[in-house]
Amino acid sequence: MSATAPTISELIAQERRLTLPRFGYDEAYALGGLLVSLARERHAPVAIDIRRGAQQLFHAALPGSSADNDAWINRKRRVVERYGESSYLVGTRFRAKGTTFDESSRLDPDVYAAHGGSFPVAVEGAGVIGTVTVSGLPQAEDHALVVEALEQFLTRHFS
Repeated sequence: MSATAPTISELIAQERRLTLPRFGYDEAYALGGLLVSLARERHAPVAIDIRRGAQQLFHAALPGSSADNDAWINRKRRVVERYGESSYLVGTRFRAKGTTFDESSRLDPDVYAAHGGSFPVAVEGAGVIGTVTVSGLPQAEDHALVVEALEQFLTRHFS
């Protein structure tokens, strides 16, 4: 898993590439299980959250995670819901302009966090319908874990 900071164009390409043909309860459970497996292999102290609309379809907290990770999940998820892009892409766009999300978004940092780890669940023909979020690692690693899981999920379930 690469944890180097991707460029804006790389982040946009990830979102385009990782669009799903469908996403429901079974897909959320399978993706969540895959994320748990990947995190356990790495002994990653993360919490995982998958939502479709306002409904939480999957949640797991692994050893070493805490309620603080759930708060981060909510803050990062709200960025995806508001902007329709990954929380990492939103934060990277602000940094590319020479500022930060907290300084320039005019949004409450206790409610929104443009840190890596929340990714839009996009469905072909429908657009963004949910989120998949990981919290517990440095932001580049949270983001990379979600991307890796979505890549494997697409290959295993829709190829």
